[in-house]
Amino acid sequence: MRAVMICARLKSLVSVLLMGCLLWLASGLTAGVTGLQQVMADVVKPALIEIEVDSERIIAIEIRASIEALLTGINAQYKNTKDAPNAAEYDALRKMPPDQLLHVFEDFKTQFLQSIYLKADQTKLPLSVQVVEIPLPGYTKVPRISIIRLSSVLPRSADTIQWYYPEKFGDNAVRVRQVDRENEQWHWSQWQWLRDDQASTPFSLSEIVNLQSIFEVITSYIVIGFEHIVPKGTDHILFILGLFLLSTHLRPLLWQVTMFTVAHTITLGLAMNNVVELPSNVVEPLIALSIAYVGVENVLSKTLHRSRLALVFLFGLLHGLGFAGILSDFGMPQGDFAVALISFNVGVELGQLAVISIAFVLLRFWFKNPQIYRKIVVVPGSMFISLIGLYWFFERLELF
Repeated sequence: MRAVMICARLKSLVSVLLMGCLLWLASGLTAGVTGLQQVMADVVKPALIEIEVDSERIIAIEIRASIEALLTGINAQYKNTKDAPNAAEYDALRKMPPDQLLHVFEDFKTQFLQSIYLKADQTKLPLSVQVVEIPLPGYTKVPRISIIRLSSVLPRSADTIQWYYPEKFGDNAVRVRQVDRENEQWHWSQWQWLRDDQASTPFSLSEIVNLQSIFEVITSYIVIGFEHIVPKGTDHILFILGLFLLSTHLRPLLWQVTMFTVAHTITLGLAMNNVVELPSNVVEPLIALSIAYVGVENVLSKTLHRSRLALVFLFGLLHGLGFAGILSDFGMPQGDFAVALISFNVGVELGQLAVISIAFVLLRFWFKNPQIYRKIVVVPGSMFISLIGLYWFFERLELF
C-alpha cells in the first residue's frame, strides 16, 4: 500500500513538473529566469525590403523596419530589448510622436544611406530617401514599423541587382518586383532571408522572374501561419491551452478550435481587405483579456457549457485582427489572395493542433481520474494562464 501511495505521489509530481515545462515553453520563459517581466520578450522584428524595378528602369525601395531600433543599434542579438545597454533611449524613442521621431531620423539619414547599398552588376547605385512614414506610437510595448522609401535609377546595361543591409541594423528579408506598367503586369521574386551581415544573392533582371506557383504560395503561407503559432505566438498558445485544460475530450475540443479558426478567418480576411481595422493598442490588450477570461472560466466552471462556443467565436474574431498584423508585414499575392489566406489559416490550425497534441501527451496522458486531473492540472494551470493574461492586459494598457 505504501509503495502504491509513493508511486501515486511521484506520478503527480512528474505531471506537475511537465505542466510547468509546457507553460514555461509556451510563455517563452528561459531556464533559471523568473518574474512576469520575462514572460513576453520584447524583440525587434527583421526588416522587410521590397525592391521594385519598372520598365523605365526606375528603382523604388520600400523598407519596413523599426526606426527606433536603427537609431539605437538594437538588433536581433538581443532576445529582449530590455537587455540592451541603451534600452532606456530605445523606449524613449518609441514614445515619440511621428514628427519628433522623424526629426531625430533626419540627423541619422546620411549614416543610414552609407551603411546600406544596392549594386547593379557590382556597381553601387546612389540612393536617396523619398519618404519616411512613421505611425503613431500606439502600443509601445511592441516595436512600431515605419516605412522608409528610397529611389534610384538602374543603368540600361545592368542585368542583376544585389541588396545589402548591415548586421548592425538587424536581420532582413528582401524580394524584387519587376513591373511592366504599360501592360499592367508584375512579377515577384522569392524572398531571400539574410542574416550574419550577408548580402543577397544577385537578382537576375535579364529574365522575367516567374510568378510563384500555387504550390509555392500554399507551402510558404502554411509555414508562416504555423510559425505564427509555434513558436512565435505566445499569447495564442496560452489561449489554446486554456481551451484544452477545461475539456480534453476530442469532440468538444475540436469544436472550440474550429469555431476559433472560423472566426479569426473572417476578421483576418476583412482586415486584409481593409474592411475592418482596429489599432493595435486596442486589439492587443483585448487579446490578453480574452486569455485571462478563459483561465478564470476554467477555474469557476467544472464542465463545458454551450455558451463557451459562442464566447470562443467572439474571441476568435478578435484574434483574427491580431493575425492580420503578420500578414500585412509579408503582403499577399494579388492573384492568389484567397489561396494565401486559406493556406495561412491551415498553418495556424496545424500550429494549434500541435499545441493540443503536445499538451495531451505531457498532461492528460498521465491522469485518468478527472477529479485528480482538475485539482493537479486544470486549476493551477488556468490560474497561471489568467495571471499572465492579466499582466499582459495591464502592460499593454501601459500601466506598468
